[in-house]
Amino acid sequence: MLNIQLARKYSRAIFELAQEEDKLVEYGKELDAAREGLESVPQAIEFLSNPQVEPKVKKDLLKKCFEKELSRNVYHFLLLLVDKHRFALLPAITEEYRALSNEARGILVADVTTASAATKKQQKAIAEKLEKVTGKKVELRLHENEALIGGVVVQIGDRRIDGSVAGRLATLKKQLLANE
Repeated sequence: MLNIQLARKYSRAIFELAQEEDKLVEYGKELDAAREGLESVPQAIEFLSNPQVEPKVKKDLLKKCFEKELSRNVYHFLLLLVDKHRFALLPAITEEYRALSNEARGILVADVTTASAATKKQQKAIAEKLEKVTGKKVELRLHENEALIGGVVVQIGDRRIDGSVAGRLATLKKQLLANE
């Protein structure tokens, strides 16, 4: 619980800075790139989160990796996480930042699960339908689950729309059992 609160605090700080500079998308991309780069080396986040490693050594590593790759503010934000011994929160901070940025830009994230990979045409159709229903721009996060048999399940926040064959079969089963 404390880590979630801390991640929100730090993500709010970098979000407000990005908003002031009108760079919500850019900072988001940079934070994602830094996170992905560090997660591609399994020991990197552990190293940067280890309290036994001197902060100077951690900062030297960040300097070599990101000083020329990131904007000044995002780079200094990573250094601040080292100073405050909060680097382990970077994945949670980037997720919180994305949520704040999407909300500020009027974007909803929809988790879309299909039985097999959705084509680009299907993705576009789903996004357009959801945008029409919600009145907001929708960003899709795609998932696959063969157990659905066919159709689609959409989750936006706490709202779930089940248009899958498996969901319809389960509903039909409940109705048949209720009528016995």
